[in-house]
Amino acid sequence: MKKAMYALIFALIIVSGLVFANREIKNKTAQKQSPKTLSAAETKAEIKKWEATPAGQHFKKWEASAAGKKVYAAEEKIAKHLTEYTDMEAVITSLSLPPGSKLGFGVMVSINDEDYILTFDAEKSQREILNSLKVNDKIMIKSHYVAHAPKYAYPIISCESATVNGTIIFKRIHRKGGC
Repeated sequence: MKKAMYALIFALIIVSGLVFANREIKNKTAQKQSPKTLSAAETKAEIKKWEATPAGQHFKKWEASAAGKKVYAAEEKIAKHLTEYTDMEAVITSLSLPPGSKLGFGVMVSINDEDYILTFDAEKSQREILNSLKVNDKIMIKSHYVAHAPKYAYPIISCESATVNGTIIFKRIHRKGGC
């Protein structure tokens, strides 16, 4: 009986030691992953360093090209709506994104005679309603964010909410715990 009791206590000590050690390892990796905030001068230095890389040079060439200027001009047309978070009327022009895109679920839309990629960070339950959209449907969208990339010939709008005929069909669900 005494031997069995010692064996159980010894096993308990081993298991709790492993659990404690695993917790310490997780804490150390979490501390390593949190990046420090850079000052303005450090940020400028990092950008200059990146611009010297082949990817940075490619991006700068794209910005100066006609395609890059077209994308920036289209972004400028909706900048006021983005900063003020007001409705934008969009007409769906295509239910698929450009070939080779890796933006997730989205559609092509036209806003004020400019084409945009409209992406939705949609849950499965929200996709059913979004899949019912058709070409030439008019939707009202709100967003705070537009992006661009040399890979795409259009600005990329990240949709926060969308309505059709006053009915909300999409509302972005913010993730818990940050990003």
